[in-house]
Amino acid sequence: MTDTYMSIGSNVGDREGYLKSALIKLTKNSVIIEKVSPIYETEPVGYKEQGKFLNAVVQTKTELKPHELLKVINTVEKELGRERVIRWGPRTIDIDILLYGDVIINDDDLKIPHERMWERAFVLIPLNDIAPHITKDGVKLSRIIEMLPDKEGVKLYKRDWHKVV
Repeated sequence: MTDTYMSIGSNVGDREGYLKSALIKLTKNSVIIEKVSPIYETEPVGYKEQGKFLNAVVQTKTELKPHELLKVINTVEKELGRERVIRWGPRTIDIDILLYGDVIINDDDLKIPHERMWERAFVLIPLNDIAPHITKDGVKLSRIIEMLPDKEGVKLYKRDWHKVV
């Protein structure tokens, strides 16, 4: 079993419902949910003409290999109505693999660690809630977060939301 960290987000329809549904569907596909961060509400990044996102990070365990996990994620996103029309555009659900054990992958279709995670407060703040021990080049998450310009835009939305999943 490999420890993985994934970010999940939604800004369309029943945003919290989509986050819960994503976790349920992942658990039905060889993914064990270990820890779930609180949900944070954030402004969109990239394409700004859309609603606010709900974001969280989950720690999981799985026997799936990285590309198998990506395939499961793509299936879950499709089942939950994800359409890839506008880059960084509105979406019912977005699931990204942030970390997969100590594995480093730099393929066209998969990059682990996630290539932009270290510069996104909406990823690092919830990650720090469940895994403050994670570092980048020896620097703690809390210190990296302090240096991010967009950290003030990450607002706590709900704690303990996952207990109903």
